[in-house]
Amino acid sequence: MKKIIEVCCGSVEDVINAEKGGADRVEFNSALYLGGLTPSLASLIYLKERVQIPIICMVRTRGAGFTYSEEDIEVMCMDAELLLKHGADGIAFGALNQDRSIDIPTNKKIIDICHKYNKEFVFHRAIDCVDNPIVSIETLINLKVDRILTSGFRSTALEGINNLKELESKYGHQIEFLMGGKVNSSNANQLIDETGINQIHSSCKTWVIDPSTHNEYVSYAYGDYDSHYECVDINLVKQLVKTVKGD
Repeated sequence: MKKIIEVCCGSVEDVINAEKGGADRVEFNSALYLGGLTPSLASLIYLKERVQIPIICMVRTRGAGFTYSEEDIEVMCMDAELLLKHGADGIAFGALNQDRSIDIPTNKKIIDICHKYNKEFVFHRAIDCVDNPIVSIETLINLKVDRILTSGFRSTALEGINNLKELESKYGHQIEFLMGGKVNSSNANQLIDETGINQIHSSCKTWVIDPSTHNEYVSYAYGDYDSHYECVDINLVKQLVKTVKGD
């Protein structure tokens, strides 16, 4: 089966670099340091005029967990509609109840919106936070989810490799799996070979200095690097593509 490389992007520049590097698809977010939030509509419109690869847009109103208020849900439904109307190729979304089970009504709302536009619904790594993985996977299959992004219910895909293999063996004929969680050129082939999953999700991330981040009194730094922000490194994308596909 064809191997698919999806790059996690947090800006317009990231998406452009991912395509230039040879990625097959992107997941487009804002605020990756919060785990990824909904990108702006203007940025999607801008990109659809400039890139050819599919763009899956994150829909998420805030960081932390995945249990949402009625107001959050209304806004996310509106976001999904607007993004799909303006060319998004799918939506990445995931809603959980406070007991960490799948929030069926909320997910179904976004799934129905995606399928109304004949676009994909991807349940993101909220799946790795559930308390009952098997029941949750079967619930998502019954809801007609198109693809699940998962690290195999562990912090990284390598740590969850046995679970990923089991998921593909048991459910791969019913739903697509996309492996994410510290996937890079050093482990991608091992993950593909041992799990049988042909889709990988990688950040291909580097850090760029912005000296205006702080002065001696005030700082807007985040992450592990002072005066840096994260972005997609085109060379890391190329390296991953070459390693996985030999291109």
